[in-house]
Amino acid sequence: MTDLRFAGGDELTAAELYALLTLRTRVFVVEQQAPYPELDGRDLLPDTEHIWYPSSGEPQAYLRLLREPDGGWRIGRVCTTRATRGTGLGARVMTAAMDRIGDDPAVLDAQTYATDFYARFGFTTEGEPYADEDGIEHITMRRRAVERSG
Repeated sequence: MTDLRFAGGDELTAAELYALLTLRTRVFVVEQQAPYPELDGRDLLPDTEHIWYPSSGEPQAYLRLLREPDGGWRIGRVCTTRATRGTGLGARVMTAAMDRIGDDPAVLDAQTYATDFYARFGFTTEGEPYADEDGIEHITMRRRAVERSG
């Protein structure tokens, strides 16, 4: 998947960060009409990982990986441009994220309509749906650590 770009928070160029924030703002703030604090101070941390497509030019699909205190991962900010939805690009960046995560546990907060998408990657729902600060219904989904027999 050489057409994907992987970068730690401390490896992003200013132009890359700008392009990624533009995509995220376009999807989450403008399209979903959810004016939330997109800038949370975590994008440039060295242990934050960003995955997007294509590796150069305007990003069409993106997600962010954050290290959890328990050693697992949090997947967030998963998005694609309106024009590329349904083309498999979201699944490509998720597959790359799952390859990166390996057997470690992972958690995400899914918009409820997307639970089937994340279930394809081994995530199961946990708890009850909840509305975030913008009224968009989400549910926590978790993939437990994969145990390998010896």
